[in-house]
Amino acid sequence: MRCQYIVSLICFFELWQPATTATTNYQQSLDYDRNVKPGTLTDVSVSLYINRISGVDENKEEISFDVFLQITWEDLRVQPVMASMVGEYVELTKADRDMIWVPDLYIRQLREMKMLTLFEEISSLRLYENSTISLSIGATIIIKCDMDFVLYPLDVQRCPVDFSSYKYPVKDLRFRWRSENALSFPNDFGDGFFRLPKYVVSFYTEKESQIVNYSDDNHSSARLEITLSREVKSYLLENYLPSTLFVSISWGSFVVVPEIVPGRMVLLVTTLLSLITMFDTVRNNSPDALELKCLEVWLISCTLFVFFALMEYFIVLFGIRYDKHWRVAKAQHASSVPPSITLQSAVTMAQSTLDTSINSVSFQRENGLEHSTLKMAGSNKIQPQEHSKPSSASLSNIQDTVQNAQKVSSVMTRKRFRNVADVALMYAGSQRGRLDQLSLIIFPVSFLIFTISYWTMYLTESKKNFK
Repeated sequence: MRCQYIVSLICFFELWQPATTATTNYQQSLDYDRNVKPGTLTDVSVSLYINRISGVDENKEEISFDVFLQITWEDLRVQPVMASMVGEYVELTKADRDMIWVPDLYIRQLREMKMLTLFEEISSLRLYENSTISLSIGATIIIKCDMDFVLYPLDVQRCPVDFSSYKYPVKDLRFRWRSENALSFPNDFGDGFFRLPKYVVSFYTEKESQIVNYSDDNHSSARLEITLSREVKSYLLENYLPSTLFVSISWGSFVVVPEIVPGRMVLLVTTLLSLITMFDTVRNNSPDALELKCLEVWLISCTLFVFFALMEYFIVLFGIRYDKHWRVAKAQHASSVPPSITLQSAVTMAQSTLDTSINSVSFQRENGLEHSTLKMAGSNKIQPQEHSKPSSASLSNIQDTVQNAQKVSSVMTRKRFRNVADVALMYAGSQRGRLDQLSLIIFPVSFLIFTISYWTMYLTESKKNFK
């Protein structure tokens, strides 16, 4: 019995010995409380090793990347056991993490965080000689980024990410980036930026600690700025260049003889339908925006240029038809009608009639006045005037003459307008018309002015967002 007791005691000692060794890697003060932070103001340093960027989801407005997040703070209540040190630090276990104070890390724009695991969770907790504790965690982080696609594909997205504490305000806990190697990347990552199929992703850290408000108090934050600038070369080759070529091809219709209707119509209609199809494809495959996107404005403008070229051809066809049929029929009708009084002669007659009537009325009034004077001088009785009836008839004749003159004037105005329309249609559609020649100059110059204005305005807005 005594031998069995001794063997059991030895086995228990062997089982207990590793645990005791594991917990003796560090020493805590007697009044240590893991729920109380060390000191009045604790500095927490943050550093990131960005392993790779998984992707950018424009529809969900998310960015996902694999990182190794390291946070460092000082806790003088914890001292390493010198005998257990390997180099400059003591490696603590996962169970030790539950025994010491760890700052609460809150990532403001975090959508989801997945811990990297292979056989076990990829993390490490180290205690250095000067009581500095370093916690490193490997994780896949999905960040929510508010994106605006009005300038698509010249848009530049800026995504701030705040690493802070939600529990402790700025007077108790201060987050900042580590002074050296705050951001580190693999060798194939590039100089602070990473290329995706559509984006160039770059990272920037704010040197000074930022302040964020969580409704009750101000909190310190270490801010990471993620900038997404889109690769424009593919859009230039896939959208801008073909649409420009389509608009340029539409100008070729101005050199086609207007009488060849099928050739010119096929050229313009096919170009118009191609631009409409391209616009529909871009609208379905591009991210949504509250306004018309930059690329959509370009495609709509190109479509309008081709549409106006088609409308110009309609005017030319109308002029040709008017010149060949209606003008010839009008001339034949005018030759078959007997000559009549022209408008000019009618106006001259109306004016002469009007002048004669006015002179007669004035003469009658003067004679009537003289006659009445003579009568009054000869006797005291006033005789009735005999000229009242002729004068009223003359006034009615004057009114009729004025109305006739107005009618003649309106007829002349309509004829003058018709002559202008005839000249315009003949200028547009006859064989000697020059509308196609003017269009061959006006359309390219207008498109060139639009192109310069378009790129100047949108590139200026894009540079403002990039700064």
